Amino acid sequence: MQAIKCVVVGDGAVGKTCLLISYTTNAFPGEYIPTVYGSILLVIVFTKMLTFAPVLLLRFDNYSANVMVDGKPINLGLWDTAGQEDYDRLRPLSYPQTDVFLICFSLVNPASFENVRAKWYPEVSHHCPSTPIILVGTKLDLREDKDTIEKLRERRLQPIVHQQGLAMAKEIGSVKYVECSALTQKGVKNVFDEAIRAVLYPVCRKHFERNCKKCENRSARRRFCKL
Repeated sequence: MQAIKCVVVGDGAVGKTCLLISYTTNAFPGEYIPTVYGSILLVIVFTKMLTFAPVLLLRFDNYSANVMVDGKPINLGLWDTAGQEDYDRLRPLSYPQTDVFLICFSLVNPASFENVRAKWYPEVSHHCPSTPIILVGTKLDLREDKDTIEKLRERRLQPIVHQQGLAMAKEIGSVKYVECSALTQKGVKNVFDEAIRAVLYPVCRKHFERNCKKCENRSARRRFCKL
């Protein structure tokens, strides 16, 4: 069984944790609980230079699913991350050995969409320049919700439409653009099927075509994640 590591990033409150829980349990969590890096353990390491060096060991929120995609058994390891700025220095510690990233934004939060370009793509590309990306628009059920549309209109905003998502995916060199609702589960399975396919059938990201030899196989691609 092939093991695949999938890391999910995006602004806080766009529905990353709900997406993972909905996929792995077929149930939608009833209460929003921000993802934090709990169980922070300070370890003192005695170095060769006879000095003490502190090391932080972090517990990340992980999920796992055994699935079949295109007739192939896959153990999909899912890593949840905190999108808040307070965790900008800790979050990249979960990136090494990542096979595929999900960059998530809310279809009813234009600021989270803009941060795909301004924050998340630059961060992922800096640490793992050759790792494939799936761009994910979440909260699909709210895009046609009248109350949500009215609240956005009061702020002179509107939901992100499918064509905008496709354009952003093309801009950042995403392998695929998908939309989903963790609440109704519409499109949820497809999100992770496409993530798995991005690893099984690697395609070089447009921005890094000159480095295609690095992407010829999964093990090579994983080596190019750096801190």
